[in-house]
Amino acid sequence: MEGRAVGIKSREVYEAPAAVILIKSHFDLEKLTLTKWELSMKQLVDTAWSWLVYNGLWFEPLREELTYSIDYINENVEGEVKVKLYKGSAVIVGRKSERALYNLELSSYKSISRFDQKLAEGFIGLWGLQSIAAYALRRS
Repeated sequence: MEGRAVGIKSREVYEAPAAVILIKSHFDLEKLTLTKWELSMKQLVDTAWSWLVYNGLWFEPLREELTYSIDYINENVEGEVKVKLYKGSAVIVGRKSERALYNLELSSYKSISRFDQKLAEGFIGLWGLQSIAAYALRRS
């Protein structure tokens, strides 16, 4: 069910399997190559861009500005994605990129890790400090 701009409810079916595969693949590469903050902002920009286009506002200046932002963020998104297609589903089963931010030596908790685990102690306390203070205040 869809609520149209004029207030009428309608039943809509949209099918674009090739576009869905491309979008899922591209998003997977974004997760591999963008920082968490870039990815978060990109999702907000994508949502705003999609809303404008869906509602017929292609010539809205904001749509063009968002397009520039999307293009800029995507300058570092490149690589290959392996997709398994089966009975109407598309599942990402592999990805690689020369621009990948993933680094096993930093992300592992095993002995190969170059990350100093002691750094986490202070960070954890500071990261949640405001939340803990608010929780305690509201429970008193």
